[in-house]
Amino acid sequence: MYKVLTFGMTDNYGGVESVIMNYYRRFDHKKIKMDFLVTSSSEIAYSSEIKKYEGKIFSIPSRHDAPIAYHKSVNKFFKNHAQEYDCFWVNMNNLVNIDYLKLAKKYGIKRIIIHAHNTRLMETGIKGKIREGIHQYNKKQLLRYATDFWACSQDAANWFYDKKILSKVCIIKNALKEDKYSYKESNRTKLRKKYGLENKTIIGNIGRLNYQKNQSFLLDIFAQYLLLDENAKLLLIGKGEEERALKEKVKKLDIASNVIFLGMKENVIPWYSVFDIFVFPSHFEGLGLVLLEAQANGVPVLATKDTIPTDVKVNENLEFISLSKSAKYWSKKIKKNLDNDARIKSKEAIVTNFQKANYDIDLEAERVEKLFLSTTIK
Repeated sequence: MYKVLTFGMTDNYGGVESVIMNYYRRFDHKKIKMDFLVTSSSEIAYSSEIKKYEGKIFSIPSRHDAPIAYHKSVNKFFKNHAQEYDCFWVNMNNLVNIDYLKLAKKYGIKRIIIHAHNTRLMETGIKGKIREGIHQYNKKQLLRYATDFWACSQDAANWFYDKKILSKVCIIKNALKEDKYSYKESNRTKLRKKYGLENKTIIGNIGRLNYQKNQSFLLDIFAQYLLLDENAKLLLIGKGEEERALKEKVKKLDIASNVIFLGMKENVIPWYSVFDIFVFPSHFEGLGLVLLEAQANGVPVLATKDTIPTDVKVNENLEFISLSKSAKYWSKKIKKNLDNDARIKSKEAIVTNFQKANYDIDLEAERVEKLFLSTTIK
């Protein structure tokens, strides 16, 4: 049995958490056992499923909320448990804190895998500059602690790793089971009826409500779109630090009756069938798992040009648009897609597209399982 300690799960049903679980579900659990180290004080996403696979969840205080308790707990954890694991799989959005890597190395975990999931820091301003400086310094320390270097895209690798490491990076696709997300008329009818959305044009967005996901600009886009189609509704799925500000902006734009904040959903799959179009104007993404999920459903997608890796494009009905374009321009693109009925209805075509792009989880999980079980440290 190959024992893997995994870091990267939170209480949010987000992209990184979904990627970890998409692979974990498909590993041979007789060959690979995974436990999880988390800094969440509340129950983490997919905890019941993790326990079903007999995975242990170890929780320590977060460095941000309780720095002294954090340092004592994280050191104690690795001192007491490091010898139990063959591998430490560290899923990270940045390198501002590499304590976990140092302690895993100190206490003897032989294989330490860093898996990069983003292309820049969340923070901006002075705080962002300070954290960027720390990230850049720690990039140069990684060869001292890690043995393997993974990334969700080449764009993520280029930002996350030092040039000396790039030749060693293995791209791990944010793969999924595409037919799981297939369009279902029953989901569309049921949810539209429940929320009073029959005969409405539905624009959808799924993601944490924060600067990165740029829902503020999406509200501007939607306000412009309402001038073209007053029968439209915008559905926002997710929670985050900008929720209050976004709700205030909705009031200022006088579009409150047309915007629905649905909060966090453990299962977002049915909602893709509800949407007529998926709009994702992120400031940056490591890849953007929800973009793959939307394409697996066949719904047309508008996403940000230049700041989202082009690797994410699987279907022809995903279009990249620059953030330098106006909200009015984006709104006209929405109208054009809807007028042309751009949804892909052929499940077979979508499956073929995903397989060609190597985003089929069954195929990718076999490859990643072999990487874990390889006796050679890459």
